[in-house]
Amino acid sequence: MNSSQQVLTETSSMPFNYRPRRTMLYVPAHIERHIEKSRTLDADSIIFDQQESVPPQQKEQARENLKQYLKQGEFGHSEKIVRINPLNSPWGFDDLKTLVTLNVDAVTFPRMESQQQLEEAIYHLDQAGGQHLKVMVNIESPLGVLNAKEIAANPRLEVIVMGTTDLANELKLNPTPDRSGLITSLSLVILAARAYKKCVIDGPHFNLKNVEACEFSCRQARDLGFDGKTVIHPIQLDYTNDAFTPKRDEINRAKKILDAIEQANKNDRSMAVIDDRLVEPSLAEWAERVLAVYKTVHKIGQSELCGPEK
Repeated sequence: MNSSQQVLTETSSMPFNYRPRRTMLYVPAHIERHIEKSRTLDADSIIFDQQESVPPQQKEQARENLKQYLKQGEFGHSEKIVRINPLNSPWGFDDLKTLVTLNVDAVTFPRMESQQQLEEAIYHLDQAGGQHLKVMVNIESPLGVLNAKEIAANPRLEVIVMGTTDLANELKLNPTPDRSGLITSLSLVILAARAYKKCVIDGPHFNLKNVEACEFSCRQARDLGFDGKTVIHPIQLDYTNDAFTPKRDEINRAKKILDAIEQANKNDRSMAVIDDRLVEPSLAEWAERVLAVYKTVHKIGQSELCGPEK
């Protein structure tokens, strides 16, 4: 079992394992110092990027770097993911052949737009020997959004990662702090992911100097229903982790809900009352998830305040 698998935990009330993906950090694979630095960073997942952030003349170097750095040392509790180039590009199949030999957890296929495209990508992955790898995709185009339901239905797919910049460009949107033009597209993908119980991650925030705008974007993503957010610079990790980590009030409320529902069931009632408010059984799922997130984050040495526990 590798280090990223060891952080999985299971609460007594939940039948599934929770893998935190509050932050998924993109690391350009052609820059060695960035790969080395990522060993020490507090990202739930690291996406070693061979695609968008790597110029064509550096594609081969990026592949060689991954061969070197992903065969030595560990990356803490971080899940290790490689985003390859599209399979219809000059580099895609060579990326795939190298990927399956590396000590990684998952592959991300970029610009996924149809069920058939995903099935073909998984076929080539398995043919190359990658049956053991988790499958993730970028949805970053209008066609991808419209076909999100069929894409999310694939049983091998585990995570959908939004590519919001390309999507906004193709929708011909003017950028606004509240991302109002993207809300419909984001919500459609979240609906598709939840319908098939898949993890779904928001795209990155690109203004590195405006902390308030980034924090707003993180909390907006959380409130829309995303599991986490991609990150393009380590400076964004602390407040992005914080946005997706349950706080003490939420943890206490979750415990009260589960205790109240358990007591109600013992008294042959399906609903409970907390502070004069009716609590339906469906809220137990929310409460269980909050506690699962908290327990897993606590296990990797963080608290509800984020950062290392004191």
